[in-house]
Amino acid sequence: MNILIITETFLPSTDGVVTRLTNSIRYFLNNGHQVTVIAPDLGVSEFEGAKVIGLPARKLPFYRSKPFALPNHRVKKLLLECSPDIVHVVNPALLGASGVYYAKKINFPLIASYHTQVPKYAEYYHLSMLKGLLWWYFRKLHKKASLNLCTSHVVKEELEQQNFNDVHVWKRGVDNNLFHPDKSDPKVRDRLTNGMDDKKLLLYVGRLAPEKEIEKIRTVLEQSDQFVFAIVGDGPHRAPLEQHFQGTNTVFTGFMHGEELAKAYASADVFVFPSTTETLGLVLMEAMASGLPIVAADSGPTREQIEHDKHGLLYNPESVESFKKTVLRLEDEALRKYLGETAWKDIHQMGWDDQSRQALAFYQQVIESHNKDYDKKECS
Repeated sequence: MNILIITETFLPSTDGVVTRLTNSIRYFLNNGHQVTVIAPDLGVSEFEGAKVIGLPARKLPFYRSKPFALPNHRVKKLLLECSPDIVHVVNPALLGASGVYYAKKINFPLIASYHTQVPKYAEYYHLSMLKGLLWWYFRKLHKKASLNLCTSHVVKEELEQQNFNDVHVWKRGVDNNLFHPDKSDPKVRDRLTNGMDDKKLLLYVGRLAPEKEIEKIRTVLEQSDQFVFAIVGDGPHRAPLEQHFQGTNTVFTGFMHGEELAKAYASADVFVFPSTTETLGLVLMEAMASGLPIVAADSGPTREQIEHDKHGLLYNPESVESFKKTVLRLEDEALRKYLGETAWKDIHQMGWDDQSRQALAFYQQVIESHNKDYDKKECS
């Protein structure tokens, strides 16, 4: 199968979309398929045998922390040159809009996947009046695809309520070879705790943006001297967060990758996840695979991964007091150990293969349906 992936984000960027894509592409290549990626040009031209075609990227006024590629007519030429069996547009918005438009116009089999709750983000950037327009725009793009993927059942229901067509849930995955409790490292813990490794280490991993609601964690640090906090990641909200946590035992590391990131997870005591805007939250599974108990906001996608009092603790996202009391429960070492061990037992055999096989099955389904429709048109 000749697979063309057009994505708004790719390496060296680090987020859940890139993690899912790189693991999927690796599986596709290992099973004899050809893969080409069209993405913003961030200096990467190849990934483990897949050709990466970069298109000009720039930072946008409203989001300065990473470059994006704008709609580009060159996508049409690239589509014709690649002549793919299937086009998968990931998170269509800017560059992906060109992928959707030209794939449909030239009549290539087309799948789109939805990974980011942009309409919900509007509330955090004081742009609530644009939510209706954003839903209209994303619905228009996704309706051009023969099949749409999303990453949780709650998001599937929401997309169907917004009149997206033929929506399916793309399974979860996690790299259990990379993320494991045995990766705990005293030197990494010393760095993340700023030398206070006798304290209980709270860990956040992810993009630093207003909708992540990381500020809530300061209330715990003010209430209890048993905790220190490490923030792994970067983003447009880093400077305000550094100011917000000034005077507390908080360490900002910037991005971590690979083994270094795995060691960070396994060296912590509790993973905190205040966001309610995620379509999935792959970091939750990475933390579980690392044997960490979770404290997370009680939201639909989170409930699909975290069972309260089994893998972690869910709190009322409308109440800062609820968050604080929930984290403070994990001063109890026995509770931390139970939740972390149960989380690991329930996820340590998951891997990425199932979701990658599922994607290939969806690709084949769309190709066959497209060919049948084409044959009907030829005969009529």
